[in-house]
Amino acid sequence: MRDYIDIHLRPDPEFPAYQLMAALYAKLHRVLAQVQSNTIGVSFPGYRESPPTLGNRLRLLGPEADLSRLMEHPWLKGMRDHTEVARIAQVPVNAEHRSLRRVQAKSSPERLRRRQMRRHGLTEQQARERVPDLAAEMLQLPFVTLASVSTGQSFRLFLRLGPPTAAQAGPFNTYGLSCTATTPWF
Repeated sequence: MRDYIDIHLRPDPEFPAYQLMAALYAKLHRVLAQVQSNTIGVSFPGYRESPPTLGNRLRLLGPEADLSRLMEHPWLKGMRDHTEVARIAQVPVNAEHRSLRRVQAKSSPERLRRRQMRRHGLTEQQARERVPDLAAEMLQLPFVTLASVSTGQSFRLFLRLGPPTAAQAGPFNTYGLSCTATTPWF
């Protein structure tokens, strides 16, 4: 990946940064699904795990031609007052590479109980004893609340930043994330 675009969120007295980031990221997800792009990745230069935050900047990374095509779409409509979009620039040569991946918590004891009942033929009481309410996993990671384009369901997309590693190529999904590829982190 040689090119990127930074989208900064402007401070807003009515909306906190996390809310604006969720709206911006949802719009990006919709346009990436619409254009069926698998070459554009994302990063959040302000990412921190303590306290969990994605910061106020969304960085789009990919080939210059694909970034240009993406920006030709009116996907930022309604966000122009809340954002500053930089020009396409080249990634610094010495940038380290990191992975940014979705993490899903096992947060529903009810779902785990139903699975135990189905897989092991347990009664509801037996499953409740095996999987107490305290079994819910609570993640302390940055997240955005989104609605899936395919299902319409609202969910939290938790993100974990991997350690610095060698650059790795691969496809990106409609959230700008990849199971295999890394993105420059600077």
